[in-house]
Parts: sequence; structure tokens; C-alpha cells
Amino acid sequence: MFRNAAQPWHLLVLLVVCLLVFGSKKLPDMARSLGKSMRILKSETRALRAEDSPKP
Repeated sequence: MFRNAAQPWHLLVLLVVCLLVFGSKKLPDMARSLGKSMRILKSETRALRAEDSPKP
């Protein structure tokens, strides 16, 4: 049913819709904040894994 669901033109249409909805001035700020959030999540995940690992 969902085979070949993500075609390149689907992503292009999605990008155009996002540009129309949010505007060109907000998209870089949103991408920047998403990147910061991903970095924080990754560092917290590493810290939890290091905390859970047994020390020799």
C-alpha cells in the first residue's frame, strides 16, 4: 500500500507547502531550534547510557 510512498516530488511539495504556511523568515529559525533540540536530546541520551553502564 505504501510502497514508494516518499518520492522526491513529494518532498518538494511538502517543502513548498511549509514555505507557504510558515513563510521564509520563520523556517531558518525553526530549523535552528530543531537542531538545538536534537543535540540536547542526543547528549542527554549519551549521559543516560553512560550512567546506566556498570563501572569496572
